Amino acid sequence: MITYYKNGHGLEEIPQWESSCWIHISKPLDEDLQFLANELKVPEDFYSDVGDIDERPRIDEEDGWRLCVLRLPVKIDDESLPFSTVPMGIIFKKDILLTICFFDNEVISDFAFYSRRKNVQIESNLDLVMKLNLSSSVWFLKYLKRINLQIKLAEKELEKSIKNEDLQTLLQLEKCLVFFTTSLKGNDILLHRIRNVKSLQKKLDLELLEDVQIELRQALETTNIYSDILSGMMDAYASVISNNLNIIMKQLTSISIILMIPTLIASLYGMNVPNGLETYKYGFWIILFFSFLLSVVSVLLFKRKKWF
Repeated sequence: MITYYKNGHGLEEIPQWESSCWIHISKPLDEDLQFLANELKVPEDFYSDVGDIDERPRIDEEDGWRLCVLRLPVKIDDESLPFSTVPMGIIFKKDILLTICFFDNEVISDFAFYSRRKNVQIESNLDLVMKLNLSSSVWFLKYLKRINLQIKLAEKELEKSIKNEDLQTLLQLEKCLVFFTTSLKGNDILLHRIRNVKSLQKKLDLELLEDVQIELRQALETTNIYSDILSGMMDAYASVISNNLNIIMKQLTSISIILMIPTLIASLYGMNVPNGLETYKYGFWIILFFSFLLSVVSVLLFKRKKWF
């Protein structure tokens, strides 16, 4: 789907392409790709590379076109991986500016809405690159708050559980944090490479650049903190689950020993050999009493040793 934006009161949608407008393509269809190739003459490698889910942040140039690949955070309706990151390409040349992403994300729509609320204008192609990098960092922080909430919920479940499935939840969130860390580092590298391009240095807004660096650093540090906490939690709860299992096994062993005492006595006196009680009318009750007494003594002994 193609959406056109133009500076007005913020970024306002327009029905068709105009010179110097911003073209955003989300989950492109074949006709959208044909528009890029035939109408705008965008190099095919530029937009086809963005379709690779593992494409890393980078900056490239070909025939006057410039490509910046940025990683964006996304929420996925998948229990095995609730959060991940996807690439988005920012392609520009003179009066043509477009972004393309082959995956759904909330960053672009939120950025357009924010621009209208705060009357944010796009001053240049590079200005859009920097502001989208800033917006993506803010969304990384938003998703990190959601991950932190899920960690707390998983922690409550683990306090009363010995199931491996509950540890899997933490493992999945740890994978999300690994993806976040890798993508944030890649976006930071992209920012440094943009700063080192001589043709772009004069166009850089130093104040905006500093804001982007601060947000990136904050998102990366927060991700590292959550990742360290999560790793420590997984180790701790793995030990807790192992200890809980040991306690249960100890209790089951104690019960087995207690039940074995009357079984052993009954087996000995049940043999077809003389034992002095076979003709005594209270023999059964005497055996039953001693079996019960020994079982009670065993229970008290195990309780004293805190096996129960």
